[in-house]
Amino acid sequence: MEEKIRKTIDETIRPMLQSHGGNIELVSVVGGVVSVKLQGACSGCPHAAATLKQFVEAELRKAVPEIAEVKAV
Repeated sequence: MEEKIRKTIDETIRPMLQSHGGNIELVSVVGGVVSVKLQGACSGCPHAAATLKQFVEAELRKAVPEIAEVKAV
């Protein structure tokens, strides 16, 4: 599961975030909970919570349906 998550972050999520001055780091995968750290412009953006749920979590769930939650740390 973690390898699919890393691949999705590297190929889909990170390029989109980088195009807006941000980045993402995978912190951990415990059970079905994925913890990530938003970086760059994303770390202070007022829309970071929406990006996390509507984009990051949605893309990860498409690739890995077993994911229960994605949270920022």
